[in-house]
Amino acid sequence: MSPRYRTGSGSAGTVIAVVADVMAVILGLWILMYLLDANRANDLVRFIHGAADWLAGWSRDLFTFDEAWARVVAGYGLAAVVYLFIGHAVANRLHRG
Repeated sequence: MSPRYRTGSGSAGTVIAVVADVMAVILGLWILMYLLDANRANDLVRFIHGAADWLAGWSRDLFTFDEAWARVVAGYGLAAVVYLFIGHAVANRLHRG
């Protein structure tokens, strides 16, 4: 393991990057489940949908495309990209600092 990952700020940066990745995966899973018309009565689908709604609360209804699938992809996708970008930027800053 390289020395930069042994410092406290490096491990904090790693945690932040992993959290950002998990958030993006949840949002991506919901987009995929929506596009594949997953059974909304299924407990896993309901859990992912609820978590994705909470994570993308600020961007969920940001776009007003005519097609529902485009609104889902744009709204939840934007949230996923923002979380990845900000999470990894902060993690990189902590790793360098």
